[in-house]
Amino acid sequence: MKLKLKNVFLVYFLVSIAGLLYALVQLGQPCDCLPPLRAAAEQLRQKDLRISQLQADLHRPAPAPAQPPEPEALPTIYVVTPTYARYGLWCTQEACMDQEAQRLREGEPGWVRPRGVEQRNRALDWLRSGGGAVGGEKDPPPPGTRGVVYFADDDNTYSRELFEEMRWTRGVSVWPVGLVGGLRFEGPRVQDGRVVGFHTAWEPNRPFPVDMAGFAVALPLLLAKPNAQFDATAPRGHLESSLLSHLVDPKDLEPRAANCTRVLVWHTRTEKPKMKQEEQLQRQGRGSDPAMEV
Repeated sequence: MKLKLKNVFLVYFLVSIAGLLYALVQLGQPCDCLPPLRAAAEQLRQKDLRISQLQADLHRPAPAPAQPPEPEALPTIYVVTPTYARYGLWCTQEACMDQEAQRLREGEPGWVRPRGVEQRNRALDWLRSGGGAVGGEKDPPPPGTRGVVYFADDDNTYSRELFEEMRWTRGVSVWPVGLVGGLRFEGPRVQDGRVVGFHTAWEPNRPFPVDMAGFAVALPLLLAKPNAQFDATAPRGHLESSLLSHLVDPKDLEPRAANCTRVLVWHTRTEKPKMKQEEQLQRQGRGSDPAMEV
């Protein structure tokens, strides 16, 4: 069927009118593009605010550096050594004679009677007398001084590490001693960080079977126990126990030197070490631990 030209124009006109009417209707509807525009504007505002804060920080004077904390004062180590007036060391000397009953007779071996008892007790009296400045040549430590007391002998050999091991002792600290008691070493046996026994050959049932060079005592503990001292009448080998029994229980000893697995002090003396007890224990299958360096 053939359409007339005027009919085609009529249809085009009606469609155009409908499209125009639809466009006019849409102009009156709200636009859904406003929320994104508002969000973008808020982001720009926040960035401008942050830029302003950073610019203000740049012009603000830098705060003063924080003062470092005061270093903790090291506890003083008081080394007590019965000896002769022959050292060129900075020290305090107290002259003291042995009691007549405790002096060695001619020909007696040194182990028959305890030596240095009166001198060590004199040092304890000096430490307890109070007053003076810490570290003075003649003045004892004032009350409240943090420190540790170690009873050394002038014929031993000491590693410097030993003194750092003992410095922070809270009560009584202990460690092995090499070449003593006829053994490669004597010392505490440690399990789970606690002393559970002692490796020794002679009178292992002593209250504290340790050598004089094998322990240190916190100064506050000594000051809190004014009656604790060495007993000149103690049986052979019990001199250390006569002091320590007044200060601590064996279970409360503080193991040092890697849980008592390192030797940092030796009874070297000036003679070849005697190893008779070591040989006897080895024959019994109870010799010193060969893995422990002595």
